[in-house]
Amino acid sequence: MPLTVGTAGHIDHGKTALVEALTGKNTDRLPEEHARGISIDLGYAPLELPDGTSLSIVDVPGHERFVRTMVAGASGIDLFLLVIDAGEGSRPQTHEHLAILRLLGIEQGVVALTKSDLVDSETLELARVEAEELVPGAPTVATSARTGAGLDELRAALTEVAAQVSRHDSGGATRLHVDRAFTLHGIGTVATGTLWSGTIREGDELRVEPRGRSVRVRSVQVHDRPVERAEAGQRVAVSLPGVERQELRRGDVLVTPGSLRPSFRLDVLLEPLGEIPSRVMLHHGTAEAVARVARAGERFAQLRLSHPVVAAPGDRVVLRAGTTVAGGVVLDPGPPRHADLARFEALERGERLVHAPVRVDGEWRWSDEWLEELRTDLERAIDAADPLDPGVPVPAGEWSKAVLPHLGLELRGAKLYRPGAAAELGERAEAAEALAAQLGVEPVRVEDARLARFLEEQGRLVRVGDGLAVSPEAFEKAREVLVDGITLAQFRDALGVGRKTAQLYLERFDADGVTRRVGDARVLRRRR
Repeated sequence: MPLTVGTAGHIDHGKTALVEALTGKNTDRLPEEHARGISIDLGYAPLELPDGTSLSIVDVPGHERFVRTMVAGASGIDLFLLVIDAGEGSRPQTHEHLAILRLLGIEQGVVALTKSDLVDSETLELARVEAEELVPGAPTVATSARTGAGLDELRAALTEVAAQVSRHDSGGATRLHVDRAFTLHGIGTVATGTLWSGTIREGDELRVEPRGRSVRVRSVQVHDRPVERAEAGQRVAVSLPGVERQELRRGDVLVTPGSLRPSFRLDVLLEPLGEIPSRVMLHHGTAEAVARVARAGERFAQLRLSHPVVAAPGDRVVLRAGTTVAGGVVLDPGPPRHADLARFEALERGERLVHAPVRVDGEWRWSDEWLEELRTDLERAIDAADPLDPGVPVPAGEWSKAVLPHLGLELRGAKLYRPGAAAELGERAEAAEALAAQLGVEPVRVEDARLARFLEEQGRLVRVGDGLAVSPEAFEKAREVLVDGITLAQFRDALGVGRKTAQLYLERFDADGVTRRVGDARVLRRRR
């Protein structure tokens, strides 16, 4: 059964060095991390345990400035590896990381006392006693990444704890919280994350929420190895053809279409660590959003969010306001717009309070209150939509077709718009003019992918490569240079550009169906 283990602990206590000693992989991938000698972003490595269990290790930064990154990495893990410097003992981030793990419901794990070769036996014993008091019941192992001491014992402890961990099976809906998105040459845009539930395989149709973008999976990898199917509990990378790098970010979720609906409100059962202010930062999965807290008694709250999240009942959230102030369990990921104590108590008892559509005698019925809430949420989302595409995804659900005619909105494809709404440049008009002035034969990088698509639809540029564009005049000139059987070198010389630029033009012609590659030459598919 695949499982994910997350590191935790104070900065400079040796988390990354320990992971490298265990796996042979240095999880610090950024130049700045190597230059500063600290982890800044999440790192990943596979670990095979002696009994054959496959662990995916998520290595998190220990600096207090990067606690938000730690929460993103810890969400979705199955067990922890708490790292404590044997010479220093527990420090502030040791305690905050441990509190976050508890709020996320991560109760099982192992404590590693690092740099044990640098302390005497008395100091090591004091560190062990402190660790056992800090995390009662968790195995504590003295280790040294430098000498290798204790690594076999640590693997054995992880094996023992992993055998006690249960995880949801892979039969549910797919849910992968994205923690990285990047571009690989020849592959395109890749999204990575821990697969919370379900499976992913080549050809799967998924939906990016809360963006409402439908995508198709081209290929799947687990720790850089191609697999036919990725399962819940694994670190997964999926390539998504036709998706620009800028269209994905940490916090997005890949889900089975129709399985989950983004929401601006969450009803939660609270677990306070201290006083909870009225305004906090909510962390859920790899997403975060500013939240206003509407309390209902001591134990319940409705969180009203600045940005929608994609949650399910039973999910864990963490609330921070400079430091971690509380956690919570999601009772209702799409509640009505009020914090009602009686309703919270009914939800906690397991009662299902249906205010969304239900099918009665073959027809969908819903309350006026629910319809008004949906309409308000959609209007709010439209207000926040990009002027270049001022629409929002059609709500997911079997009831969707029945409800749409009652919303007063216009359906175009898979999105809803205000009647007569059209795409506008808005504040981008100046940027569009500046971009147009730069365009020529040589590709220019365009960071705003949506602006590039809009201008291409208007015939004001042509996209080549990932995030690059040329002028329509230059592209037409390049088309005129094409002849049947032309090689890359011949095309380069005829157009008067470098090899890389020529390659970008030819790949676009291939994608448009103008040419196809045969050996070292391009053959015309159809008349120009």
